[in-house]
Amino acid sequence: MIKRGILLMNLGSPASTQVKDVRKYLLEFLMDKRVIDYPYIFRLLLVGGIIAPFRAPKSAEAYKKIWTERGSPLIFITEDVQKELEKIINMPVEFSMRYGKPNPHEAFQKLQEKSPDLQEVIAIPMYPHYAMSSYETAVEQVKEIHKKNNFSFSLKFVEPFYQNAEYIHALSESIAPYVKNDFDKILFSYHGLPERHLRKTDPTKSHCLATENCCHETSPAFQSCYRHQCMMTTELVLKELNIPKEKAQLSFQSRLGREEWLKPYTAKTLEEMPSKGVKKLIVVCPAFVSDCLETLEEIAMQGKETFLQAGGDSYELIPCLNTHPAWINALKHLVEENLNDNKGALTPH
Repeated sequence: MIKRGILLMNLGSPASTQVKDVRKYLLEFLMDKRVIDYPYIFRLLLVGGIIAPFRAPKSAEAYKKIWTERGSPLIFITEDVQKELEKIINMPVEFSMRYGKPNPHEAFQKLQEKSPDLQEVIAIPMYPHYAMSSYETAVEQVKEIHKKNNFSFSLKFVEPFYQNAEYIHALSESIAPYVKNDFDKILFSYHGLPERHLRKTDPTKSHCLATENCCHETSPAFQSCYRHQCMMTTELVLKELNIPKEKAQLSFQSRLGREEWLKPYTAKTLEEMPSKGVKKLIVVCPAFVSDCLETLEEIAMQGKETFLQAGGDSYELIPCLNTHPAWINALKHLVEENLNDNKGALTPH
């Protein structure tokens, strides 16, 4: 029997809420060529000279609002997921972050300590949807560290699971209690991307954003199209929960800079909804499986303030999957499907 281990891969967090630590984190994050895909010198001037110095103090204040006694929610939630998964699966489990600590090298060493004769690591990028600034950069980092350090075990990556049956079920289970009460609309807010990124990762170089309905026109681009995959997740959840499409809306958050990002923008959507008759709103952020700054501060705090000031009556953010039992079970199934090379995908129609 092959000796296997599991690596959970998440985004990362500053070491503390001190400005110096936040600046260090921002530099590592935004200097990633798959996040800001400009030439190195221009990226260095932009990030090192403008974005990080000016953004770090503001981001530090934002992190202070969500920081706990255990530290960054993203880190300790991922650690809790690792522990819960290890309870129900007969393999050692560790986790790593794309930026900050713990890094993949440390996680690989821990897996080898748990299983000295380790032969294969199944790595799960905890991003349901493909994007070069999330899934791709995490995978490439782990590959590079694995190769550089000559680890003897092989690597296998779980593909984006945006339409995996168990993931959709877990997401639906987490949403279900919140849609039992009266609401006007549920907003699916996904992390945004520059439109340029979609075109760059489009293998056809002619499909993404070429037409208004491109995400529903069958194409090889779907395999790497973040926008299409977000739409599929939304449609599948609506189908499972029997929510009418007219009671749901999709938007994109966390825009950075002035260039065109995927639309509609969440902030603008929240501002406009009350004037269009949406007074009772529920929000869910399916691009994130663990609560973090973008959900706990940007959406739960800033988003709520925007919506209520614009005339909304009630606003509720559904927590991310975090350690929901159905999510832990979905992770177990993702591992098992990759043992059998059976992807377990659903279709929305």
